[in-house]
Amino acid sequence: MPIRTNRGRTAVYRRLWGWPLRSPRHLMGTLVFLAILITALGIVLPKAIGKPQAKAAPPTSGTTTSVTTTQPGIAAPVPTSNLPTRLSTPLATPTPTAPNGDAIRVAKEWAAAWVNHPAGMTSEQWLAQLKPFTTEEYLPVMGTVDPANIPATKVTGEPVVGTSYPSSVQLTIPTDGPKLAITVVNTNAGWRVADYDQAS
Repeated sequence: MPIRTNRGRTAVYRRLWGWPLRSPRHLMGTLVFLAILITALGIVLPKAIGKPQAKAAPPTSGTTTSVTTTQPGIAAPVPTSNLPTRLSTPLATPTPTAPNGDAIRVAKEWAAAWVNHPAGMTSEQWLAQLKPFTTEEYLPVMGTVDPANIPATKVTGEPVVGTSYPSSVQLTIPTDGPKLAITVVNTNAGWRVADYDQAS
């Protein structure tokens, strides 16, 4: 078997690979050229053969819509809401009305029970006489009041209506102590006191 020398191997490589291996400078130039070519192809080819993405259609109404794509075998998400994004009409403000007679009567009876706290009356007894004229939500608040601290013992005048709406009436009742600013609301059980304050 003939023995190949380094010179013979170099000659074989040059015949196989041609000019790039003639010198290290040619080899480096070839590698740089190949790197640039591959990068350019990676940028140009996807643009040349890729499909353009579909543009979303502009919304035609005040409702929110969404477009989703699904893969085969995966269920599409269910839209959660088709509500308008804005209020179409402004919120209506309540219209003032003449005060309801039942609302005024309930306020007077509540005030009479509020000032009725003779010595020896317990908080439970005082609260029991307020209960028929008070909303269920406001009763726990009234349960925190100590009747011994109430600085009034009788109602001294007629109610004075401040504002009156179909579902609520605000009025003031004088006592021998502070005036009572009372709010009465219309509930399923009828007119009931939902709030009060001691006015000067």
